Amino acid sequence: MKKLLLILVLAAALAYALYRSGDWLVADRPQQSDAIVVLAGDINDVRYGRGLQLLREGYGQNLRLDASADLTKYGRTWAEAASDFVGASAGDLAPRAAVCPIAENSTVAETKYVDRCLEELHPQSVLLVTSDFHTARALSIFSHKLPQYRWSAAAARDPKIFGERWWQHREWAKNWLMEWERTLWWHLVDRWRK
Repeated sequence: MKKLLLILVLAAALAYALYRSGDWLVADRPQQSDAIVVLAGDINDVRYGRGLQLLREGYGQNLRLDASADLTKYGRTWAEAASDFVGASAGDLAPRAAVCPIAENSTVAETKYVDRCLEELHPQSVLLVTSDFHTARALSIFSHKLPQYRWSAAAARDPKIFGERWWQHREWAKNWLMEWERTLWWHLVDRWRK
């Protein structure tokens, strides 16, 4: 009887953890900051749109949009296309928004490029904007790798790719699984590398 009760309690705890695990990936607590950084990897311009919204609402003085300078599409780097896009879409905020060219394809590697881009701004605090499911890990990585800044994160929500109730859509479940995989890798391996 005690074994059965223990199994039921463990099963209930596991079910609860799985149910809440989508929420644990999201750290949406934007704070007033000196600069806003929109991380690379945007789909459907949702991150960039959220970054501009936060800039417009006074959450930061300047915005930097990370875009790959080592990947091309149709003969142009993503950074070149992003630069044209920022100039055309930022409107009155264009003087305060710029592209931060990056290389490599990981959030850990992205920190060194962001650090270089922030040097000219001399911020004390930085607001990260990224996909909702990526906020908790990104915040942990940037806080660890660049402790000289005070970090907060804002979620760019795109219901086409993720929702906290991850089991309801196939795409959400795929992103949930990949993000938990990357989160575990960060906490168990990459965090301890120099």
